[in-house]
Amino acid sequence: MRSVSSIFCLLFFCLCAWQSVGQRPAQDIDLQQFIEDNFALQDPESGANYEDIYEALYQLYLEPLDLNTAGRDELASLFILQEYQINNFLAYRARYGRLISIYELQAIPGFDLETIQKLLPFVTVAEKSIHEGDGSLLSRILHEENNYLVWRMTRTLETQEGYTPPTLKSDSSYTQRYAGSPYNLYARFRVSHIRDFSLGFTAEKDAGEAFAWNPAQKQYGMDFYSYHLVLWNKKRFKAIALGDYQIQIGQGLLLGAGFRIGKGAETVQTIRRSSTGIRPFTSVLETGFFRGAAATYELLRLDKGSIDLTAFASWQRQDANVQTLGDTLDEQTETFISSIQTAGFHRTPTELAAKDAIDEQVGGANITYKSKDSRLEVGLTGIYTRFGVPLKRTPTTYNQFEFNGQQNYNVGLHYSYNWQNFNFFGEAARSQSGGMGIISGVLGSLTPTLEMALLYRNYARDFHSFYGNALAENSRPINERGFYWGMKFTPFKQLSFAAYYDKFAFPWLKYKVDAPSQGYEYLFRVTYAPTRRISMYAQYREENKEENVPDNDTAMDFLGARIRRNYWLVVRYAAEKYIGLQSRLQFSSFTQNQKTTRGLALAQDINLSYKQWELATRFVVFDTDDYQNRQYMYERNVLYTFSLPAYQDQGYRYFVMLRYNVTRQLHLWVRYAQTRYLNTDTIGSGLEEIRGNRRSELRLQVRYRF
Repeated sequence: MRSVSSIFCLLFFCLCAWQSVGQRPAQDIDLQQFIEDNFALQDPESGANYEDIYEALYQLYLEPLDLNTAGRDELASLFILQEYQINNFLAYRARYGRLISIYELQAIPGFDLETIQKLLPFVTVAEKSIHEGDGSLLSRILHEENNYLVWRMTRTLETQEGYTPPTLKSDSSYTQRYAGSPYNLYARFRVSHIRDFSLGFTAEKDAGEAFAWNPAQKQYGMDFYSYHLVLWNKKRFKAIALGDYQIQIGQGLLLGAGFRIGKGAETVQTIRRSSTGIRPFTSVLETGFFRGAAATYELLRLDKGSIDLTAFASWQRQDANVQTLGDTLDEQTETFISSIQTAGFHRTPTELAAKDAIDEQVGGANITYKSKDSRLEVGLTGIYTRFGVPLKRTPTTYNQFEFNGQQNYNVGLHYSYNWQNFNFFGEAARSQSGGMGIISGVLGSLTPTLEMALLYRNYARDFHSFYGNALAENSRPINERGFYWGMKFTPFKQLSFAAYYDKFAFPWLKYKVDAPSQGYEYLFRVTYAPTRRISMYAQYREENKEENVPDNDTAMDFLGARIRRNYWLVVRYAAEKYIGLQSRLQFSSFTQNQKTTRGLALAQDINLSYKQWELATRFVVFDTDDYQNRQYMYERNVLYTFSLPAYQDQGYRYFVMLRYNVTRQLHLWVRYAQTRYLNTDTIGSGLEEIRGNRRSELRLQVRYRF
């Protein structure tokens, strides 16, 4: 690995030196840079749902906040403004009334040019109220300019094992194969107006799934459909949703809206969740949403505030492994599920048997008081869930406190209070088991150049929340205690420092952790932008967790430290018009049981733009010792798609993506990506296995705006 690493480093610094001759296309927003600058741990194990984060950001870009009506929660949900900036903005609007122009932000104390530039893609100043429309709802839908139809096709070009002819096994049965073609098909239509209405549907068939109409096998053409109609600001109804939707209330202990940012390069603002309420579900993720109806209604309008009631009901089918046990003596049988499936794949007979196997019924309500100045918010939430058949997990030592049964209920209380430039927030909840979940924190602006965040969390080992997505080291808020400290210091507008430290403990056992355990994680990042064209940052992250020590030559497992260190260096050059360049170096090490392994990846991006044409490219070389040092990098993809490939072993990867705007309404994308490995004869395993050392993907997308 040493010789390959030397070549990587030499190539990296050559590319950095070359960047001074580049030029970059003008773009309204670069979501790749926005995500990397603010939420970039870029590790699926962190618990962040990057596809949903990308979707939420892009929808916010398409439907920006109206600064004349946006509340404190909506402004905070942008993750851009500090507390003192939000306070100054609300005070300015209360004193002077509606903003006339977006450029009026320059008159507000604390709003420098850099902050305004970050805000511009996500906010607007409407000439009239954003929910004022002309004509009936049907007329507004038919005449709305913000609409689009997207069709996409993706496939792996090499033949995978699941698409080969089945073979005869020794028991005279045939091996399983995928039921459908290797094409992934996707279609979406949406028409929406800012805080007025949103109407749309999404359909998808994963690679390997059959495109067939066979109700007996639960096949209806495409494998997955999603649809929604959401209305906002209809008299005293603040939101009405039919179809598929999500809800974000409090700090996400009970209602987490499907995505969270969590710990990342933005070390302060992303720790707090904002109560954004009901929002449409538009993703192709087949779990983590409600299907039914929901509404938010203003119950009381008081001199000092208002009280809102949110109620929702959901019924949908869930994938699950259904089992039946029978007693031959009394001819009684028992039906139960051993697990709920969340992958969403229905390619083989086994996967199809689990499709829509059980029904899930959910009902709940939230009542919230919010003061007139939006400084105080207090709310109470209740949720009830019932499955069609009981859940009975296969018992193990570590999962004996997990949920088992047919029904569950949760009750929770959340709060948020602003005092000067500080925001105190939190939520406490209890599940039917008696287990408690608590999260409480404060963030604030100590000075205009220094931000701080503190957060405490305590999730009992028997706290069961099916729709919660609060900040946690685990993928769910259960069996965890922790304390988080974050800060951000910007002594000059060109230079900033960000850091966090998170100390956590797991009071009960976990998978591959056969005793109570603990750990810590910290990150330090420095960002320097000497000019508007040049920016760079360096980042170091260390994670230390206890885990069973493998190969310890004893009959009993004992715990040892598992230390992962990540190093990043990124240099960007943004020129005026045609070409944009970025160089990126990532290095990691993993230490366990007195053995250290390493990994390295180097990437170079070259992006071109000329009139209706855009070309995005990347070339990556990587060298990792093992799976623990795999490298993740966000990768530019076609619109509405998120890509985060993992680099493992030795090899290289590249992609080329071309976008052509045929007309103002019709846009085309073509993307080709390939990964080649140097020291392997097969890629993947099972039905995903490819015989050979390369994997290629072709993606085509068309978008038409009516």
